[in-house]
Amino acid sequence: MQSGVEMNVWLRGAGLSLLVAVLAACESGATNPEAAKPAGGATPAEVQVGEAKFSANCAGCHGVRGVGTKQGPPLVHKIYEPNHHADVAFQRAAENGVRAHHWEFGNMPKIEGVTAGDVDHIIRYVRWLQREAGIY
Repeated sequence: MQSGVEMNVWLRGAGLSLLVAVLAACESGATNPEAAKPAGGATPAEVQVGEAKFSANCAGCHGVRGVGTKQGPPLVHKIYEPNHHADVAFQRAAENGVRAHHWEFGNMPKIEGVTAGDVDHIIRYVRWLQREAGIY
């Protein structure tokens, strides 16, 4: 039988191993666009404009299909579901920038040249991605 100290050390090691495995899986999804493709395949016509605007203005930091990169967090994540980050939060972030508060990527600058209408299209695309991922 193991002592309490030995068991504690073993549990910490197991927890650390699990954390490393989860982080590696997250990293591979964040850098591998194929890992983020929804099972349904093609993007529906009603969100393709948003997909194009997202690719042009957001994907550099938030990744192809919103899976995140080393520069910015994934938007296809439960933190960004509508009950926690309503659509207006996306509008404000694009218009004004936002201080880092959930992640440690640094502050998001305002996005120059993107209109409120552009962000509406982007939001519809992101919400579609989230639904495809089973987030809401």
